[in-house]
Amino acid sequence: MLSFLGSAGMVVALVGSVLLVVRGFRAARHDTNANPGSAAQLLLAGAVVAMGAMVLALLTDDFSLVYTANNHAGATPFPFDVATAWAALEGSIVLWGLVLAGYTWFVFRRYRERPDRLGAAALAVMGLVAIFFFALMITVANPFEVCVRAVETGCAESSPWPFATVSAPTDGPGPNPLLQNHFMMAIHPPVLYLGYVGMTVPFAYAMGALALGVPGPEWLRRSHRSTLVAWSFLTLGILLGGWWAYEVLSWGGYWAWDPVENASLMPWLVATAFLHSGIVQQRRGMLQAWNLILVISTFSLTILGTFLTRSGTINSVHSFTQSAIGPALLGFLVLTLVGSFALFSTRADIVATSPRVETLVSREGMFLANNLLLSVYAFIVLVGTTYPLVLEAFSGTQVGVGEPFFNRLAVPLSFLLLLVMGFGPITPWRSAPPGLLWARTRIPGLIGLAAGLLTALTVSRNGWVVLAVTLGVFVVATMTGLLVEQTSARTAKTPETFSTAVRRVVTGDAAFWAGQLSHIGVVLVAIGIAFAANLGSHAEVVLSPGEAAQFQGYSLTFESPFRQVQPSKTIVGARLTVTRDGRFIGVVEPSANFFGSAESAVSTPDVLHRPGGDLYITLLSTPDSGAATFQFDTSPMIWVLWLGGLTTATGGFLAMAARRRERSTSQVRRTADV
Repeated sequence: MLSFLGSAGMVVALVGSVLLVVRGFRAARHDTNANPGSAAQLLLAGAVVAMGAMVLALLTDDFSLVYTANNHAGATPFPFDVATAWAALEGSIVLWGLVLAGYTWFVFRRYRERPDRLGAAALAVMGLVAIFFFALMITVANPFEVCVRAVETGCAESSPWPFATVSAPTDGPGPNPLLQNHFMMAIHPPVLYLGYVGMTVPFAYAMGALALGVPGPEWLRRSHRSTLVAWSFLTLGILLGGWWAYEVLSWGGYWAWDPVENASLMPWLVATAFLHSGIVQQRRGMLQAWNLILVISTFSLTILGTFLTRSGTINSVHSFTQSAIGPALLGFLVLTLVGSFALFSTRADIVATSPRVETLVSREGMFLANNLLLSVYAFIVLVGTTYPLVLEAFSGTQVGVGEPFFNRLAVPLSFLLLLVMGFGPITPWRSAPPGLLWARTRIPGLIGLAAGLLTALTVSRNGWVVLAVTLGVFVVATMTGLLVEQTSARTAKTPETFSTAVRRVVTGDAAFWAGQLSHIGVVLVAIGIAFAANLGSHAEVVLSPGEAAQFQGYSLTFESPFRQVQPSKTIVGARLTVTRDGRFIGVVEPSANFFGSAESAVSTPDVLHRPGGDLYITLLSTPDSGAATFQFDTSPMIWVLWLGGLTTATGGFLAMAARRRERSTSQVRRTADV
């Protein structure tokens, strides 16, 4: 029954996608009878039914579905049973389709408020993307195949026909142990998908504008809020992924330049460049062709990331097994690139007519520098990620590109980006009068140098730490100086108090100041990474019950081993008491978790969160024999990194809300004028 329901949902969504393309293109050609509304409803309804059937099969332990039989177990607890819906290959594509259908519905709602050719063309492009993904589900990534030959735990043979004779196993192996070892698995992938898939919206508007030959920034205005939403979710998804790695993978880190980590970073970098250059086009009419290249690249990088994750071509904790979906995704990527840039080239006479940047000493010049640095950054990550794959494909030689390559190139670029971030907001549009930049940066520069000197004298003389603090404080000081300057100018003209004037200045340009909040978040991320990466300590010790070890001012006493048997796993761990200067700090319990019948354990660290940084304890060998091996790590100021990522995403969401208020105000004014 659930197989039929899920299959029917996918078919309905595919039919809705096809109708959306047909009716969208007809509406874009001035056919007033072509209403894409029912097609968008079909697409969303089918996607919801498909995902609902998937989740229901997992919640009810319906092992007649191959997906449930091979990726679920009756003992899998909530919420990991629900999260299994996107924990494996086929289910993750269903989630992609559901999020895409949701974004398509919101684009249609915008079109319904203001029907026009551009909105209809954007819906048609989103329909084309939806056709590919739902066709993928029905063919090479069908999550609703039924099991026709069961093995002890799992399914050995399947049929795509929902009414085939079923031979269901009594239980399954459960999801990947790593993916049920922390509740973040239930949150991180959907949030990341909201960012990934959301980049389809600006791409659809851009392709619609090119297809119709619509000049100017109208497609940017239509898609700007959606881009902010997607970028904010992508930022939050990357942050949650880093936290998941830090809490689960037992190596004390949060980023390892893993190919799939890079696959999420690349579209984030290019989308960040697009958000900045889009402001230049909307304000000054510049960088039109560049913005189209960026939006095509962003969408293409999301498809590349999907290919890297789901093709099985790389070895990663994030990736899935080999499947036929890889060639299909690669083909879609090639088709997207060829089709988009072919359409772009046919409209060269339109996109190449925008004015040029007059001088680099201007707001638009700083945005251009920001774009170039972000694009070079993304290109470096792209080369480092794909070079081993390309080399192996053509020569059979296997090579690895690791952290040294990325850090050697990415770290200097990151500091250059911080420097440009400090100059961008305080530089006027068109050109800066002589002496203005010096006047606005003199005091922030001195404050930044003083902060760096203080850090070197009291905390550490590590060059990267000092430089991160110096540039970070400089960036925040320039923003603060600009706010004080604008507030002082307001109080000189009005009887408002300083605090009231600050509030009026911020609310008067809420989107700009929300962007500055995101910049502050990036500063915090840079400082957090600099401290955690350069000032951390590491040690491995062997302790017997009752013994203690001294580590970075802490005294860790191994009290006793323990074993807990739960329905879904067996936990073998060690209990340690942590003191500092004779004062009790807490109890930590690092462990090794055995899921189901698995012989290998998933090491689960325990983290003691402290204001100065985390104490990270990993159990390297189980203490059944008495003695146990532990790994101790410190992550100084790591909480600054998490706070910074959250602040960056919050700034994006606040900017989106500000744009929405601006749009509502504009609509009210237009209505009043009528």
